[in-house]
Amino acid sequence: MSRTTKRISCILATSALVALGSVRAASAQATATAYTLIAIPSGMELHAPDGRLVFEYVTVRPENIGLTAPSAAYFDPVNTPSGERVTNSAPNDHPHHRGIFFGFMNSEFHIPNDYSKAPPTHPVRGFTVERGDFWAWGAYAPREGRVIQNRSVKLISADAQQAQIEIHNDWLIDNRKMLDETDEAIVSERHGVYVLDLYYRLAPIYDYEILQEAFGGFSLQAQKFGESYFSTSAGKVTLPDPHYSYPLSDWPSEPWYDFTIALKSDGKVVGAAVIDHPLNPPTLWHNARYLWMLAPCITALGPMTIHPEEPLTLRYRVVVHDGPTPTDQIDKLSQEWRGMNADPFVHPSKVYEDMLPH
Repeated sequence: MSRTTKRISCILATSALVALGSVRAASAQATATAYTLIAIPSGMELHAPDGRLVFEYVTVRPENIGLTAPSAAYFDPVNTPSGERVTNSAPNDHPHHRGIFFGFMNSEFHIPNDYSKAPPTHPVRGFTVERGDFWAWGAYAPREGRVIQNRSVKLISADAQQAQIEIHNDWLIDNRKMLDETDEAIVSERHGVYVLDLYYRLAPIYDYEILQEAFGGFSLQAQKFGESYFSTSAGKVTLPDPHYSYPLSDWPSEPWYDFTIALKSDGKVVGAAVIDHPLNPPTLWHNARYLWMLAPCITALGPMTIHPEEPLTLRYRVVVHDGPTPTDQIDKLSQEWRGMNADPFVHPSKVYEDMLPH
């Protein structure tokens, strides 16, 4: 090979490397300008545009943390903007709890019986009852074989301001589908806090009766090692702890409750607030201090039935923060949230654009 040929080859190789580096840099820059959803062995991770982990949605039940619930389908870890973990799964005293999760404890599906070929003396109408504890305590209804099985987690849209994620779960009893759960999570960072707008749409295949209980439904299980307190817009809560056997001992309805903790591990102060929505059914809160948990309960005041032709949608806004309870900020986010009638199952996520910082 001549000297000139070698020089040309060297120039071409260098140009190729520069071009490849430019492509990689452009790809990295593109990734850094929007939220990203990344598949990992245990589920999916949502990352902020700068790469920070916002949360993981767990789709594969972990075998190494002592979890007694047969289901996964939960958010954990959920981090603050500084990267501190707020949520907790399988705490030693309640190993069935799992991050931000959803499931009713004492419930039953009513499956109609077919009497079309029965003798004329049979009753005109009847049903088979399939009982299930999808919260996974197992005290009032069976939990074994009662599984919330994830079907898919998809990124619907994402930019530098927000991400919209769609989640599909099947509720199974002994591998028979009883209910279709469709969730939407709209995630953004607003003035130094993460805001998770969570919608749960429950469409049972059969009439689904949820009995009156002090807890069940939506829950945020927080870290439990350190000094902690609950608060509302009025300040720290001094009410006595509710008791699981007495639903009316739950705390009264409030627009929001916050849980803040000074982590024993490093002394940092972190917390999360859950904001209710006026379109949800009447709610009491099972926020017992020994549970380290935010738990709005729609059946504390009485039982309810969800019919196949009338799916139920529940709406909760979660505000994840560093430092003490940012009361003024949560109040503003609460007023905004509770004034919204937007539903991502009907309306596109662009209804959020006016709320986001530009």
